[in-house]
Amino acid sequence: MEALKNFIGGKWISAQAADTIMDVNPADTREIIAHVPQSTAADAQAAIEAAEEAFPAWKQVPAPQRGQFLFKVADQLEAKQEEFARLISQEMGKTLADAKKEVTYAANIFRFYAGEGTRLNGTLVASDSPSIQIQLVPEPLGVVLVITPWNFPLSIPAWKIAPALVAGNTVVLKPSSDTPVVATKLLEVLQECGVPDGVVNLIIGPGRLVSGMIHHPAVKAVTFTGSTHVGRLIYAEASKDMKPALLEMGGKNPLLVLDDADLDEAAELAVRGAFGQTGQACTATSRVIVQSAVLSEFTSKLIEKTKQFKVGHPFAEGVDIGPQANAGELESTLDAVRKAIADGATILAGGDVPQSPDTQNGYYVNPTMLGNVTRQMSIAKEEVFGPVLCVMEASSVDDAISIANDVEYGLSSAVCTKDLSRMAKCSREIEAGVVKINMTTTGTSFQAPFGGFKSSSSGINKELGKEAVDFYCRYKTIYVKS
Repeated sequence: MEALKNFIGGKWISAQAADTIMDVNPADTREIIAHVPQSTAADAQAAIEAAEEAFPAWKQVPAPQRGQFLFKVADQLEAKQEEFARLISQEMGKTLADAKKEVTYAANIFRFYAGEGTRLNGTLVASDSPSIQIQLVPEPLGVVLVITPWNFPLSIPAWKIAPALVAGNTVVLKPSSDTPVVATKLLEVLQECGVPDGVVNLIIGPGRLVSGMIHHPAVKAVTFTGSTHVGRLIYAEASKDMKPALLEMGGKNPLLVLDDADLDEAAELAVRGAFGQTGQACTATSRVIVQSAVLSEFTSKLIEKTKQFKVGHPFAEGVDIGPQANAGELESTLDAVRKAIADGATILAGGDVPQSPDTQNGYYVNPTMLGNVTRQMSIAKEEVFGPVLCVMEASSVDDAISIANDVEYGLSSAVCTKDLSRMAKCSREIEAGVVKINMTTTGTSFQAPFGGFKSSSSGINKELGKEAVDFYCRYKTIYVKS
């Protein structure tokens, strides 16, 4: 099996180093999907220089025409949905049903930003002189470094690349080494759709390349999705050169279940938010905070629903939870559960790996529910990127909000209640970039801005929605005297 190649300046080019690592199927590690090159700093530099060379011509293409390329990409992704979905499932373990939804979502993202090409307008600013016109005009930044994770290997690159391109930037994509084949297929689609050479480039390699790429003079901005630890390192490097960084990082997302909630609906929302995508989503429900009056009844419903989840091969019929993406993620999840038990939490469901011939060669873990979790425990504060749900008791609405806010993260949150005043209070007081009422903490609409507070984000910039385009633009004020 040949090693994957980088895509630089419109050509597929082998990495300059011969070293590779294996890309294995997390559902069955006996299957090797690809050999992943360990590209060098010279490879990364070549990709950046190709993007730099392509930028002057690309920024001159009218924004509506740039959007036309994205419309074509959206159509191609829809046409290749089955191929992409199977590859996503094979490479990172997502169930086939969830993978198909991701492909549709990615296509819609490209289509949305394609339309933004017709709305990338400047503005006229009111002037205090009749002979002076003041214009505010958006301009692209230049080369944008895009660093993406493995958990949404198609849709997250889409929601970064699409707004960057429609704004007139060129891109160097550095995907996770766990899902480089999905990234490769996306670049093939971009090439098929006629995106000019050098406008989008792919570099496959280790994370140690990122620091040098950030500091390359041609790179004008960096966008990253991943852990808070790595995000802080990237932010520190970017700040040395005063380069803008758009970071979407970790979460410890709460679902508040108040004593007037529909408990059957709330239980369904809790397990879907916690165990969907095998819990490997930055918006996954990690804590369910329940008022004392309904704690016992609600917990019983949660346990019953949790035990109904089927763990198995992502291609199999009726499977709800596939494997974790790699051995490190599985061990991290199991270690977090062991530590929680040592701290005094109790296992209400799961907490172990399934014992069946179908799962013995993969990175599987049973959906896990922990009770007696208090806010002082590490399991209540630290992100666990797996199917683990903590049940926490709150004495009142104010106590529930206090528990929800008592973490360093502030990405997504949800509240189950029938009371309009409680909805308003929680929406105001929960410290999170996303608050949902009677919905799961997971899921984002591509037309709505997305981003967190506190350690979940790098600042006020948002991803998704028309607001995302602002990060990829600089604005020039032009005065014209007649």
